[in-house]
Amino acid sequence: MTLTNRPPGAPHDVFVPHAYPERSADLGEISMNYAVSGSEAKPALLLIPGQTASWWSYESAIKLLDRDFQVYAVDLRGQGRSSWTPRRYTLDNMGNDLARFIALVIKRPVLVSGNSSGGVLACWLSAFAMPGQIRGACLEDPPIFASELTPAHGQSIRQAAIGPMFELFKTYLGDQWRVGDWKGLQAARATHPSPRVRAMPPSDEPTQRLKEYDPEWARAFLDGTVAASCPHELMLSQVKTPILLTHHMRTIVAASGTLVGAISDLQAAKARELVTGAGQPFEYFDAPDAMHVMHETEPERFAAALREWASRLPPTD
Repeated sequence: MTLTNRPPGAPHDVFVPHAYPERSADLGEISMNYAVSGSEAKPALLLIPGQTASWWSYESAIKLLDRDFQVYAVDLRGQGRSSWTPRRYTLDNMGNDLARFIALVIKRPVLVSGNSSGGVLACWLSAFAMPGQIRGACLEDPPIFASELTPAHGQSIRQAAIGPMFELFKTYLGDQWRVGDWKGLQAARATHPSPRVRAMPPSDEPTQRLKEYDPEWARAFLDGTVAASCPHELMLSQVKTPILLTHHMRTIVAASGTLVGAISDLQAAKARELVTGAGQPFEYFDAPDAMHVMHETEPERFAAALREWASRLPPTD
């Protein structure tokens, strides 16, 4: 399939088959790609992947969850088969995409769970979706505060270990792959001053995730444009549903203060303070031994935690 929504220079004809059929929803500005599994008689669950990930990162989790939920998993704008939108990657735009998807496709109250930046968007939906759309939001190891350029609390995106890799994407891949210098990125990675960047395994070609990804996402985070109209502190203070935050492996390098992980203990504590201050229940699942994308590396553990939390939520009308 040729990617008709990709600009010149972007990878084309990159997709591979998956376990679930893919569908497309016209949301106005974008076409959103998604998969769905499970009975309409079950509660609705929306899964939101993180940066560089497409819906299929949830394949192993879907087969565990679709016995209890009708599961929808989406590609955000700029990822997977969904539309790429240069200069339009913001939390508000992506959050509104998801609110429209719920209104036009799911058409009933939904539980949402997002990983990484998808977890930030799950929080956005809890705060700003249309009334009655969201039953509760699971934030799976979200970079709350830590993905902002000037956060109210703790390390910024430029003080996080992922920042240098995003800089490489920005420099050697470019918006919509307009640079596309994969060999140059690999050479820079091998000599990078950050030992964590150097430790990433070399690759002769981009991973499947990156082939489906617009690198402008990385620049939008590094430049601060992604959250410029949606400060995380404000978003958290507006949350209107119960929240589950899962917190995975993390450490702070003593010599530099660099955050290795998605969110620090301080930032997680501030998130709890703001959510409870908004009058909403906040549950904290501490998993310091878990990888960042737990739903993919430990799908049984992720599904069990999500299912147990969901069982305590008020039922839909």
